[in-house]
Amino acid sequence: MKIGIANDVAMAAEALRRVVAGTRQHEVLWIARTGLEAVRMCAERRPDLILMDLNMPELDGVEATRRIMEESPCAILVVTGRPQDSVNQVFRALGAGALDVTATPILVPGHNEGGAQLLAKIRTMEKLIRHSGGSQGMSPRSATPPAERPESGVRTLLAIGASTGGPVAVARILAGWQAPADCAVVVVQHIDENFADHFARWLADQLAMPVRAIEHGDELMGGTVMIAKSNDHLVLDEKRHLGYDAVPKDYAYRPSVDVFFRCVAQHWRGDATGILLTGMGRDGAEGLLAMRRAGKTTVAQDQATSAVYGMPRAAAELDAAQLVLPLEKIGPFLRSTTGGRF
Repeated sequence: MKIGIANDVAMAAEALRRVVAGTRQHEVLWIARTGLEAVRMCAERRPDLILMDLNMPELDGVEATRRIMEESPCAILVVTGRPQDSVNQVFRALGAGALDVTATPILVPGHNEGGAQLLAKIRTMEKLIRHSGGSQGMSPRSATPPAERPESGVRTLLAIGASTGGPVAVARILAGWQAPADCAVVVVQHIDENFADHFARWLADQLAMPVRAIEHGDELMGGTVMIAKSNDHLVLDEKRHLGYDAVPKDYAYRPSVDVFFRCVAQHWRGDATGILLTGMGRDGAEGLLAMRRAGKTTVAQDQATSAVYGMPRAAAELDAAQLVLPLEKIGPFLRSTTGGRF
């Protein structure tokens, strides 16, 4: 892959260059010292992937990411010193279109600490880019009878899948709403397991209802937003227990929206709504189609409001979504069909 580096700290940029140049599979295309320079260089020589720092002069990493995704979209991995110390900035960058986040490797005599972790992230990005058709997959924001209800407890399930741009999109559609006690909300967001707990805490600060990360064996909880937290896939069984499964092991999207949506289609007997939000690739489209065929309500985000119109587009092409809505209309639709307090 051809990789661009955006980092104004010489030692950090050199650490990144050494990690990338130390492999035969990747090439450093350019190094930008400011956010504005990264935007310009991306327009002139668009790489397959940009390693984007958060704190840079002229434009910070968040605004540089936003500009790149609007003007010359490509895959972006946030690489910063201590991601856990910059949670708000990280999720703003993910909302602007970055795919994932990892820590900057550190140059030490004899080896590059953190280099292996960065290369693992780059390999994952390469899979996502390949499955999404390269930069073409980064297109910018240019009646079944009712199912039988469970006997008690949670009666309605809202399943949300998202990737690139997802954290902010999820926060926007759920903001100001308290789901009713018989409605469970489950979110599958493509995010590294090391940052999933931070995502849950960040989302809790944005919403009026409780948010919790899902542990293996948890039961669905009404009136609560539940977040997938593992690089394994979130699954739901016929007894309404949630858990994690490593299979399919070779699937690039982890945790997979498709896997969870298919579980809902297969095992959930009550009312359910599947929501597929902004994201690179095709994950979630087949699962959303399975939900529709099982008599569930299905919605996809439209192109104009998607940070990356990949996953929702794939769903629209399969006719998996009964409704294709702009982001600002998805929340009101959910509230009008589900109820709850505002």
